[in-house]
Formats: sequence, C-alpha cells, structure tokens
Amino acid sequence: MEIKAADVAKLRQMTGAGMMDCKNALVEANGDFDRAKEIIREKGKLVAAKRADRATTEGAVIAKISPGYKKAILVCLGCETDFVSQNAEFKALANSIADTALAEYPADLKALLDARVGETTIQELVTQQTGKSGEKHDIPYYAHIEAEYIAAYIHTNGKVATIAGFNKKVSDEVGKDIAMQITAMAPVSVNRAECPQAVIDKELEIYREQIRQEGKPENMVDKIAQGKLQKFFKESTLEDQTFVKDGKISVADYLKAADPAAKVTAFRRFSLND
Repeated sequence: MEIKAADVAKLRQMTGAGMMDCKNALVEANGDFDRAKEIIREKGKLVAAKRADRATTEGAVIAKISPGYKKAILVCLGCETDFVSQNAEFKALANSIADTALAEYPADLKALLDARVGETTIQELVTQQTGKSGEKHDIPYYAHIEAEYIAAYIHTNGKVATIAGFNKKVSDEVGKDIAMQITAMAPVSVNRAECPQAVIDKELEIYREQIRQEGKPENMVDKIAQGKLQKFFKESTLEDQTFVKDGKISVADYLKAADPAAKVTAFRRFSLND
C-alpha cells in the first residue's frame, strides 16, 4: 500500500524513530499505526539485545535538586560514544529521565526503570533510543538523598557529578565547595566513623599482604597496617581530606570556619570515568 509522507511524519512524532524506520514499519504493518509502533519497539529491543555486551563509557551524569533543597537525585544515562552523548535527543532523554526521577522519587534503580513518562516506561524509552541510534544505552546509576539542605555540582564535562546533604542551610559558596571537593577527590564516606567496615577490612588485608612481601616481622604487621589505615582515612574520608582550594587545611577545618554548626550528613557521587 502507499505510505504517505504525512503518516511517516506522524509516526515519527509518536515514536521519535528515524524517517526511514517509520516508513519501513508502516509498510510492514500495512499502514496500521499501532502495529507500526510495536515494530519500532521490537527493533529497539533487537538492537539492544545485540549490543548488550557493549560498554557504555560515555553519557551524561545529571544532578537535580527539589525546589526546597531537601531532596535530590543523581542519575546517569550511558551510551557508547561521545558523539552520541552530545546529540540533542540524547540530552533531552537524559534530562527527561532526571526530571521524572526527581518528580517520582523512586526508591531504587529498578523502580526508576519502571517509572513512566506518559504511556512509556523509562526502560522502554532507553531501549527505543538504543534502536534509534544503533548504540547501547543504559542507566548504570541512580541514587537519591534527603537532608535539611542539599547542594550539587556537575563537572563541566558532564561525566561526573555529586549531590551533598547538610544538617542545615549553608551558603551557596560552601555548598558548591563541598560538592566540588567530593567530585574531585571521591571520598568513600563523610568521616572515619561512617567508613564501611567492608572497606576497612579490605584495606587492612591489602596492607598486611604488602607488609609481609616487604619482609617485615609478623609481630609488626598489624601495627604497620594500622598506620597505613590512618593515612587512608586522611586521604579518603571527606572531613579528613585536604581541602582542594586550600592545601593547608582539612575539609572539616574549612567547614568549621565557614559555619561551626554545619555538617555534611550524606553524599552521592558518580563518574563515568571511574
């Protein structure tokens, strides 16, 4: 049957697929729009299945904060190449996913993938985008936090971002400085007390093995390992880290000078480069 250009344009508007994909789907569906939409979705799933083992090392990491600065989300839409990540359609999808995440505030990544934008789930939108671009798309990370006040920072390359929660409102400068610190230095926890025991145990295991390989006496291994652990805390927990904008003070010192009552209560950070 004859497929009119207006019908192709209509299907493109409905699905976002390419003009030729829309025309071919309408031809296969004998002009049935519902069936044509299904064909386009099926193509997306087929392309996604074929590229399932590809790595998504490019994309966009987006942080968004609620109007009251008490809730925030951090989400990443991944793809295979920087070329695709710079596409306007990719950016629009990433922001739509982030907007939905902030509005719906899903509990976890699975709930986010099941959330709907109109009649379509986010998982379906990501799969459709895979079919349209020919590149694997996925959402490798999603997180949210709640606090009395939240600040965020997205690095200029859009591939790493942070959301940081505080126990009280802080100035824009302080919020940005702390979020930038976390983005740049990737701490494992707010302070030593909150460092996960599994991380501590793993570090001690590595240190003990290194010390033994150096030929140190067995009765000295634990003592030396504990010394190395203290250095790890200084380098890897936020409050103990050297403040990147002033190498003479710690982050705790900076925050105390800026607002003695202010504390970081939680943070989330994600980088496509890690």
